[in-house]
Amino acid sequence: MKTKAAIFGASGYTGQELIRILSAHPQVELVAVTSRRYAGMKVSDVFPSLSGLTFLSYTNASPREIAKLCDVVFLALPHGVSMEIAPVFIEAGKKVIDLSADYRLRDLATYEQWYAKHTSAGLFGQAVYGLPELYRETVKTSPLIANPGCYPTSIILGLAPALKNKLLEVSTIIADSASGVSGAGRDPVVGSLFCEVDGGFKAYKVGKHRHTPEIEQELHQLAGEKFVISFTPHLLPVKRGILSTMYATLKKNVTEEELRGLYASFYAGEKFVRICPAGAYPNISSVCGSNFCDIGLTVDPRTGRVIMISAIDNLIKGAAGQAVQNMNLVCGFPEDSGLGTPPLYP
Repeated sequence: MKTKAAIFGASGYTGQELIRILSAHPQVELVAVTSRRYAGMKVSDVFPSLSGLTFLSYTNASPREIAKLCDVVFLALPHGVSMEIAPVFIEAGKKVIDLSADYRLRDLATYEQWYAKHTSAGLFGQAVYGLPELYRETVKTSPLIANPGCYPTSIILGLAPALKNKLLEVSTIIADSASGVSGAGRDPVVGSLFCEVDGGFKAYKVGKHRHTPEIEQELHQLAGEKFVISFTPHLLPVKRGILSTMYATLKKNVTEEELRGLYASFYAGEKFVRICPAGAYPNISSVCGSNFCDIGLTVDPRTGRVIMISAIDNLIKGAAGQAVQNMNLVCGFPEDSGLGTPPLYP
């Protein structure tokens, strides 16, 4: 018997990607998708690309009604909304994978500083941060998974081996990330219109992006000490993909070959992390449509710095794909089940 899944808030790009992946998942039956805006409409009418893959229609059902239908639920909701919905599913004994930021941070005061007042603080400490490459075993046993943000996923995976092995002067870490426009969501916003982004490339939310505390939280865990980083997001004139470039001063001399071997060892057996060979570097065009994270490395002996570059699809490894990867762990399925689609190229 297949596991029954539902998506609460399935009308955005992340919801659409969840529908696409789950509709072809061999162990899952997608039984319900919700949307207030599109209630009563067929999914295929809202997203013609899904025609023939699902015959579901959107519903405006309550969390309690959806809980009666499913075993696991994905919350593809805005920040501040998931915290109102998640407790209902937890109380009903369902597995919850939340794609908002509502349960990603471990410190309540930090969440409320960067986001808003938290209304389900009782659940706050119960969530597991859903980055499988770091927290696989705890993900397997948790009823509430906080799916990581897209920028944090790319940065944390790119830095994790170097931090875990104490190679970096942590106070020198800089992360520059560039994302495709789909990261801004599907609602029409002037700054995301074609004429606004085509031919352009700009930084935004400089020094104040909400993913900053999430990134620092996980980097502190890896390094075993607290510090701050400089993180600057940029908007690329493309549909999807994130390229993150991280810079840091080395604590000790290490060759590029040694660094690459360290990364290969750290991620040995990981299905979705690929280390680029010497002289090659990630390109978002090589990961789009897939759950892969590609990582490239360079040691600059002139400056004594290391440069780590990662690429992911912000909608897949940065959102829907990673959420399904977490679901697979929670439900005991093969971790790559439903996620075998190779990258789309060109």
